[in-house]
Amino acid sequence: MKITVMTPDDRFITLDVDADESVENVKALLEVETNVSLPQQHLHFNGKEISNSQRLSALGVGDGDMIMMVSSAAASASSAELRLNADGSAVNPSAFQQHIRHDSQLITQLLQNDPALAQAILGDNINELQNILLERHQMRMELRRKQEEELALLYADPFDVESQKKIEAAIRQKGIEENWEAALEHNPEAFARVVMLYVDMEVNGVPLKAFVDSGAQSTIISKSCAERCGLLRLLDQRYRGVAIGVGQSEILGRIHVAPLKIGHAFYPCSFTVLDAPNMEFLFGLDMLRKHQCIIDLKENVLRVGGGEVSVPFLQEKDIPAHIRDEERLSKQASTGQGSAPVADFEAKIGKLVELGFDRASASQALRLFDGNEDKAAAFLFGG
Repeated sequence: MKITVMTPDDRFITLDVDADESVENVKALLEVETNVSLPQQHLHFNGKEISNSQRLSALGVGDGDMIMMVSSAAASASSAELRLNADGSAVNPSAFQQHIRHDSQLITQLLQNDPALAQAILGDNINELQNILLERHQMRMELRRKQEEELALLYADPFDVESQKKIEAAIRQKGIEENWEAALEHNPEAFARVVMLYVDMEVNGVPLKAFVDSGAQSTIISKSCAERCGLLRLLDQRYRGVAIGVGQSEILGRIHVAPLKIGHAFYPCSFTVLDAPNMEFLFGLDMLRKHQCIIDLKENVLRVGGGEVSVPFLQEKDIPAHIRDEERLSKQASTGQGSAPVADFEAKIGKLVELGFDRASASQALRLFDGNEDKAAAFLFGG
């Protein structure tokens, strides 16, 4: 394993030693590297001086850990300033920071291998440095704990059922961690939050941030948004219903046609109006199909009319915070949870109308039986 030793002259020396190496042998190696004689060396780990007879493994020194070395002449002044606490934080973070700053080679290595720690050392926020040192210590402790558990499993009773379950779980977890590490290396963007697709549109002359969702079957506008756009006067309440899955939102009806401006062009658009204050405007698959839209993720634009108009998808900074909260509810309005039930509800009404019932009675019966078409038909026939 490799350990790092901070010397009295502000150097950092990396030693490749065995885990069971004695402290005395480590000092002998340091004597060659530093010209500080073995008797004059005082090594400190986790804020405590370690003796020659002790072994690294017994002290808890692991791969990547840091040991402080001071000479007899500077022991009283330097040891107190440069040592680490038992939790991994620096006793004197300012002195610790200055010592590392003076080693340009180490700073270069840190910028490559641990940029967060390097930035904290080069920065002015001592609290941030302490927090990172604490995190690194916790990571080392967690790694050591896992290694100890794996070692214990190696010597477990092969006929013990519980031990075999733990071994199986450890193997499975190792596979998961290897997969996670491979994803970090080859597909790091998978761990970033995905920004949903929004574009600038105008409905009846009113600017809106439209959520583009090809998974939603219908284009949806909230009652408050429709009112703001001056469209409620066109609401056809014959298409009332219930959108099951979006907190039982009520379908107030439909607006059959209204001008929608995308880029420099105008397009006719129809809307399903929901009593859903948390969802403003969702541009769904019905209008995407009607206007031959293309979601071009390579160029990050929405193309309309087969490409005659292109508008860019908004960056996260351009999406108001209150609209971002709509994303969760908007996704519930996708197939199977929101607008799909809207379309399904309309289809069931159509089937009942074909049987000879009027639309209002069919809609009322379906709401009465939570959308169950067979029970609604039986109720209507029985009535």
